[in-house]
Amino acid sequence: MTPESAPMTPTASPVLALKPLGFPWPTMDPFLFCAYHDDAYPEGNGQMGPGASLAGRQIGQDFSRKDGWSMYHGADVPGFPGHPHRGFETVTIVRKGLIDHADSLGAAARFGGGDVQWVTAGSGIVHSEMFPLLDSTAPNPLELFQIWLNLPARNKMVKPHFTMLWSETIPRQVATDTNGRTTEVAVIAGRLQDAAHAQPVAALAPPPDSWAAQADADVAIWTLRMAPGARWTLPPASGKGTRRQLYFFKGASVVVGGQAVSSHAAIELQASAEVVLVNGGSEVAEFLLLQGRPIGEPVAQYGPFVMNTQAEIAQTMQDYQRTQFGGWPWPDEAPVHGRDPARFAKHPGG
Repeated sequence: MTPESAPMTPTASPVLALKPLGFPWPTMDPFLFCAYHDDAYPEGNGQMGPGASLAGRQIGQDFSRKDGWSMYHGADVPGFPGHPHRGFETVTIVRKGLIDHADSLGAAARFGGGDVQWVTAGSGIVHSEMFPLLDSTAPNPLELFQIWLNLPARNKMVKPHFTMLWSETIPRQVATDTNGRTTEVAVIAGRLQDAAHAQPVAALAPPPDSWAAQADADVAIWTLRMAPGARWTLPPASGKGTRRQLYFFKGASVVVGGQAVSSHAAIELQASAEVVLVNGGSEVAEFLLLQGRPIGEPVAQYGPFVMNTQAEIAQTMQDYQRTQFGGWPWPDEAPVHGRDPARFAKHPGG
């Protein structure tokens, strides 16, 4: 059964729509973009690039997934060399592998293994995101989400902000159903309160000017991991007017609100309803949940710039040409941070 052919019962089902997953994944206000990267990089070449031929790839613009991986905009090391943003936030969740970050604020980081980086671009930031392949004797898999969360007009020109949420500090809840099967929820943003637990699980604080920092915005970013056969009830959202999207991206088949889904899909849910999830397959099922009250403002976008009007986009381009959003304090456009695999963050100002 494909998402398009799945039976719909509009009067009873909390499932409002299903869409197949492509690249990028479909999103709803207040989210602008969601990309899932799952790259099977080979062993490294000793210089943190792939130990394989780059022949046949369009270097600098390689999204080919040839042999299961891409160089993206990288020339020697895969990733995204220095590029600007204004008017929104990036939330990067790294599940496998490492990312080397550098930015025009002077911040730097190496993070991965469940860590989350949250950057408020605000009035303008330039950053790079490179994928160092440190292991020269074995494959270097990389798996991550990058999510773009919009900023309301009043906050589009705030001071840029760099935040790291380390995996060890991200709140999680493990629920066990009546058959002893578990569902683990990592709460990256928002608050999880389900019927089975007396105490809610609240995320670490988001950046101060984020839409997620508004009490009535009801923003949630969660990842869910369900054991084979597990059953768990997704609680209703607390906010009025909240929209909710559940992405089924790993596993064979699940049942969502009584509806069988056997293809990976973006599932729009009625946010005010609780939804029973069942992993009907023999392997682990995984989901990403994005929800929030829509900002409800016009969106004007030109590549990495997101404002409210085309005039603001034109001004942004002029500002970037004139100021480079503070300049680039690094010796090259694609810095990587050495061969030590230790995760770290250097914040602006040291």
